Amino acid sequence: MKYIIAIVQPTRLEAVKSALSNIEVFRLTVSDVQGIGRQKGHTETYRGHEYQINFVRKVKLEIAVDDKFAEPTIKAISQAARSGADGKIGDGKIFMLPLEDVMRISTGERGTDAI
Repeated sequence: MKYIIAIVQPTRLEAVKSALSNIEVFRLTVSDVQGIGRQKGHTETYRGHEYQINFVRKVKLEIAVDDKFAEPTIKAISQAARSGADGKIGDGKIFMLPLEDVMRISTGERGTDAI
């Protein structure tokens, strides 16, 4: 089993969800997050004063999958989250971690049956 964490642009969330649905990955957790990366924030003006906004808003997806779904999941996310053919800074990152065990609280199922 694998635990996949993807950080993507909020505007790309629907495209990513659709791409995951096409490969029959329906279970995921989505969180609004903020971070600093290569984009290095931006400047905003509020009441005539400029402020440096260091944190950039992103969306974090967390997905647990069987090993056979790991590569298709990463491929679907990367294609749907990329801006244009070549992509650009700020499109996001995908992390894949080994998942030792998982348990469904309601039934007590464990392992791949609980995913």
